[in-house]
Amino acid sequence: MRRAMALVVLLAACTSTRLPQRPPATSTYTEEGLASWYGEPYHGRPTASGATYNMHAMTAAHRTLPFGTWIMVTNLENRKQAEVLVNDRGPFVPGRILDLSRAAAASLGMLEKGVARVRLEVVRWGDGMVAFPCWEVQVGAFARPENVERAKMALQKKGWAIRTAPAGGGRTRVRVTGLAGRAHALEVARALAADFPGAMAVPCSQGSDEGKP
Repeated sequence: MRRAMALVVLLAACTSTRLPQRPPATSTYTEEGLASWYGEPYHGRPTASGATYNMHAMTAAHRTLPFGTWIMVTNLENRKQAEVLVNDRGPFVPGRILDLSRAAAASLGMLEKGVARVRLEVVRWGDGMVAFPCWEVQVGAFARPENVERAKMALQKKGWAIRTAPAGGGRTRVRVTGLAGRAHALEVARALAADFPGAMAVPCSQGSDEGKP
């Protein structure tokens, strides 16, 4: 079991990089790295924020920026820019910092290439959907079914209610569900961080398979 838990921790670390959460309003947040884009078959599916993904809208997935945050994205390869709304979590590919909607990728001139080096800068911080009534903690997004089961077993032994949801790249999100509000979810995420370094608080979304201890 110790070896299995070590594997879960390692994989969870690979799916999420700890970045600064919302800094003071007077500060500037920028980041550079690789961006990709996603379209079908995710069009029409729920995002991590609970909103329905629309590949024709100017949106993006980021691992830690608060939902509702507007960012200016610059394609460093051709200097094209686009302003997008963060409403999803991802990408789950190591080395990438942003997953853009199809429309945003087209605006940045990276649709055919698929991946481009970008710089992002926060234009306006979102509130993280603090008023959303239902919150969860995502501990990781796993590609292998056996790692999904190991994460679920580890959480169920601690008495948590578990829920799974599809993620990009054929991965499966594993979440602790049924938490009352964002503050509670943040506390649970901190408590789980020792075993799951990628644990993050997210609003509930619909359209997933549910499981209970």
